[in-house]
Amino acid sequence: MDLTRNINGKLLRCGYTTGSCAAAAAKAATRMLLTGEPVPSVELDTPKGVRLTLDILDPVMDGKHVSCAVRKDSGDDPDVTAGMLVYATAERTESGITIDGGEGVGRVTKPGLDQPVGAAAINSTPRRMIAENVAQVCARCGYSGGIAITISIPVGRELAARTFNPRMGIEGGLSVLGTSGIVEPMSNQALVDTIALELRQLAAKGSRRVLLTPGNYGRDFAADKLHLCMEECVSCSNFIGDAIDAAVECGFREILLVGHIGKLVKLGIGQTNTHSSAGDGRMETLVTCALLCGASLPLLRQIASCVTTDAALEHLREAGLKDAVCALLGQRIEATLQRRVPPGIDIGYILFTNREDLGGLLHMSDNAERLMNNWRKTV
Repeated sequence: MDLTRNINGKLLRCGYTTGSCAAAAAKAATRMLLTGEPVPSVELDTPKGVRLTLDILDPVMDGKHVSCAVRKDSGDDPDVTAGMLVYATAERTESGITIDGGEGVGRVTKPGLDQPVGAAAINSTPRRMIAENVAQVCARCGYSGGIAITISIPVGRELAARTFNPRMGIEGGLSVLGTSGIVEPMSNQALVDTIALELRQLAAKGSRRVLLTPGNYGRDFAADKLHLCMEECVSCSNFIGDAIDAAVECGFREILLVGHIGKLVKLGIGQTNTHSSAGDGRMETLVTCALLCGASLPLLRQIASCVTTDAALEHLREAGLKDAVCALLGQRIEATLQRRVPPGIDIGYILFTNREDLGGLLHMSDNAERLMNNWRKTV
C-alpha cells in the first residue's frame, strides 16, 4: 500500500493489521466457497476509511471447505508479525456467521480482555470486519445459509512468545488485533493499548488501587526500597498521562506514581509523555525551581549545563538547595497529577534517585505514606 506518514521528518509507510488480513482472507474464502472460482485479490474497506487491495495466497478448495491466506504487511512499523500468513477457512452451515480461532490464534484465559475467557483472541473490530465482509459476499451471491469462519496463523504460537500475550493471559498463539485496520508507522499506540489492557485486567480482579511505575527503576525502588507488594503494579513506560487516564476510566480510586527524577521532573512542566521525542525540559525545569529557591547565577549555569538530573542534584546539594528544589518540584508534579484526574481520585507520587549518596528518596506527596500502606508487605 502507498499510504505514508511524516514521522520526525521521515516519510514512513503504513501497513495493515492482522484484523485486516483475517477479514480479507475470510472474504476471499467465502467467495471461493460460494462461487467455486479462484479469487486472486480482494478489496477491503478499513474502519479508518482506507481501501485496501490485498493479494490472496495459498488457496485450497475441496468443495466442503475453502481456505486461503493474506500476508501481513506492517509497513515501516517494527512488528514481529510482519510477513506472516493469516489464514481463513470458510465452511457452509445452516444459519448465521460464526467466527473462531484455529492453529496459532490465542485463547483468552483471564478476564478483562476484549473477549471473554475461553474465546479466541480475535478482538471486536476484526470480528465485525470479518462478519460484515462475509455477509456482503453472501448477499451478492444470493446465499441465505450460514458460514463458519476459522482464522489461523501457523507461526502464531512461536511468535506469541515474543509478545505480551503470555503475560496478558492469552495462551496458544497471537491475537487478531486492530481498531483502524491500518498500522501506523512507529506508532506508540500498541504500547498505550497494552498499558490500558493491564489496567483493565487488574480492575476485573476487583482492584480499585494501582501502583504506576514508568519502568524498571520505579518497580525496583518500590519493591526493594519501599518494600511494597507488586501485585497491583502496572508499568506505564513514558506514557504517564495515558496510564492515569486509563486508570481513572477503569474505576481506580487510588493511584500512586513511583518514579525516578529523570522521568518525573518532566511533570514539573506539565509534560506527561516523558519520552525524549516528545520534548525534554529536564534542566529547564530544575533551573526554574532552583531560581525560585534563591540559586545564584553561577549555580543556575551549572545546572543548565548538566546532562543528567543526578548531576544537577550534586550541584544543588553542594549549594544546600537540594531539598528545597525537590520540594518545589514536588509541588509542580502534584499540580500536574491533580489536573489530570477528576475530583475524588486520591493520587500521589514518590520521587527518587538511584544514587544513595544523593538521598535515594527525594520527595513524596503528603498522601504518599497513607497510599503506601495499601501495598505494605506483611511479614
